[in-house]
Amino acid sequence: MDAVELGRRLRARRAALGRTVASVAADAALSVPYVANLENGRGNPTVSALDRLAEALGTRLVITLAGPDAEPDTPAPPASLVAFTRGRRFRRAAGRLAQVLGEDDAAVRARLAGALAAVAASLRRDDLGEGDWQRLLDALVLILAHPSGEE
Repeated sequence: MDAVELGRRLRARRAALGRTVASVAADAALSVPYVANLENGRGNPTVSALDRLAEALGTRLVITLAGPDAEPDTPAPPASLVAFTRGRRFRRAAGRLAQVLGEDDAAVRARLAGALAAVAASLRRDDLGEGDWQRLLDALVLILAHPSGEE
């Protein structure tokens, strides 16, 4: 992954969580200009800095060595998803789910955004609209908040 794609992914993850550059930088013990530069595709981050950023963004850093012809594993989330996760409906649903699960709101938002992105990627769809995202979110919330208990 090149620096521009890394920056795109960092910004998309941060935006999906509704966080500011300053709050992420503080949680990662990095400077605001450093994080902003990384998001803009500039800089040469250390593995340690990326690991701290991943933790601050409620995820984990995974480093994979692949052959030169390997396809990237996880594309950046669609712009429509990033916009959806910034909205009130997503935040409200994630907040209610976090209360039901007894988990941190930011962590639940991150997991839901990741799950939505994974569904879109597996369907090879990057053209989903707000209504599509809302239906997928409703299904995930229903499953997570009210598991059937069947095996």
